[in-house]
Order: sequence, then structure tokens, then C-alpha cells
Amino acid sequence: MPRIVFDEVSAVFDGRIVLDSVSLELTESRIGVIGANGGGKSTLIRMINGLGEPTTGTVTVDGTDPAKHGRDIRRRVGFVFSDAENQIIMPTVREDVAFSLRRMGLSRRDRDSRVEAMLDRFGLGHLADSSPHVLSGGEKQLLALAAVLIMEPDVIIADEPTTLLDLRNRLRIRQEFDRLEQQLIVVTHDLGFLSGFDRVICVHARKIVADGAPDDVVSFYRDLMFREGN
Repeated sequence: MPRIVFDEVSAVFDGRIVLDSVSLELTESRIGVIGANGGGKSTLIRMINGLGEPTTGTVTVDGTDPAKHGRDIRRRVGFVFSDAENQIIMPTVREDVAFSLRRMGLSRRDRDSRVEAMLDRFGLGHLADSSPHVLSGGEKQLLALAAVLIMEPDVIIADEPTTLLDLRNRLRIRQEFDRLEQQLIVVTHDLGFLSGFDRVICVHARKIVADGAPDDVVSFYRDLMFREGN
């Protein structure tokens, strides 16, 4: 697995601290990130592929700084947003999956072959020439994942990937995640989704407040939310 390191990372936006002196080393295959809204989760994971930068400290992926080498890192670190609409940019499903391959120098045959294989993998072949915007919520999320995976990244980051999905589609996304060979980092409020993960990190009030086995960290987080609500 890749080695992702946060070394005394802080982030300040508009004079407000959103992450405070975070140090982490992420090497496990399946990592979950939990915490209340506004605690710093999304800021944390966006730094891994250069979508955000630390104000102080450093983030590295196998020794490479995303803040300095964002284009290279984004070939290795794929990002799936909670709302798949944010990732849909092309007029058809097929073109959207193929979009990321434009700069890879592949032949037309190789490019088409990879696109067809990805569409088949996610059961989207029959929708290949449809507008992505007419897809169901679950199909859009699968499309977003397909468009990331076609680049064959080493790391997949998913920011609340099941938020807009019903149970059937949440289970489908979990099934697809279980099949991944890549390192997977998932931010989620769906605590049950993290069953079987290697590690869970709880981010609260801009700091890492718990880090360990899923059951232990989820239990800690539940207790924390109960105490703060009373």
C-alpha cells in the first residue's frame, strides 16, 4: 500500500483554524474517517491529492508533496465526491468515463477497450450513450467511481460516497469498494459502512481525537456525540 504522511499539518482559512497540528501515517488498505460536520474531515482528505494545501506542515504520498506536484499525484490518487454530479462533465456516459484518458497517449483501440471494460464492470454498458444526468443516484455514483478507476490510481478517496443513496445502492457501492485492490480512504457518516475496515480515524474540533480499530473508534465517537449533546 502507498504511504501517506501528515507531518504537523495545520490549515487556516479566512483566519479560522480548520486543522490543528495533525500528524498521521496512513499505510493500511482500508481506512475510514469519521467526525461531526465542520470538524476538518474533508479538509484532511483533500490535502492528499492536492485539492487543498496545508498552511503549515507537510503532506506526502510516498514522499511526493501533492501541494507541489498536484498533477502527478492526481494520477495516483483518485477522488470520488459525495455528489456525483460534481464529477460529471461530458454529454454521455461513455465520454465521461473516457475523459480522463485523453492525455495518456493511448491508441483509440486501447482507449475504447478500457472504457468498454469499465462500463461492463459497473453494469453501465446499456447506458453508454445516455446522458449521465438521467441516471439514478446509484448509477451516477458508479459512473463517478468508474471515471476514477479507469486511470488505475493507487489510492481511492471517497468523501461521503453513500450520502445520497438508498440501501440497495449503498450495499452496491460497498460491494464495489470491497473488490478494489487500491488503498481506500472513506469519509462517512454511515458508521456501519466501516465494518471490516482496517482502521478508523475520528476528526473532531480540528484534531485527531481517536485512531484505531473500527469498533473502538466508532464507540468513542458515539460517546463523544452523546456527551456533547447533553
